[in-house]
Amino acid sequence: MTTISVTVNGKQYTRDVEPRMLLVHFLREQLNLTGTHIGCDTSQCGACVVHLNGVSVKSCTTLAVQADGATVTTIEGLANGATLHPLQEGFWEKHGLQCGYCTPGMIMAAADLLKHNPNPSDAEIRHGLEGNLCRCTGYENIVKAVRYAADKMSVTTAD
Repeated sequence: MTTISVTVNGKQYTRDVEPRMLLVHFLREQLNLTGTHIGCDTSQCGACVVHLNGVSVKSCTTLAVQADGATVTTIEGLANGATLHPLQEGFWEKHGLQCGYCTPGMIMAAADLLKHNPNPSDAEIRHGLEGNLCRCTGYENIVKAVRYAADKMSVTTAD
């Protein structure tokens, strides 16, 4: 066992983990943060995307010990209390989800995209989400949801 200390969604945790434990399993099993989904265990689908020190990572191929001393943000930490993040609101308003399984990873990847490119074109949104797979939609409403969030965030920033 290895002891790690990590800040997840603003809260500090210290836990003993097996050196081979994946970050996704640490989040789900030890911290009960089940919004991060396990879709493939091969980094192909993106359902497990979280932010590690502000950068999108696929937690199914990141070891928990790699997060020692780091800050992790999951889908549960994106909202501000009861106020949804503009991306969460956008997926709701623009019907960017069907079954919802890929949605947390899509939103986390999109948040990283908007952090680096606050006004992306539709092509840039599609490129920014290339590592995320949705099996239900044609992606059109996902792009609309990200565009909605970008527009809303730019208005909020301009105020």
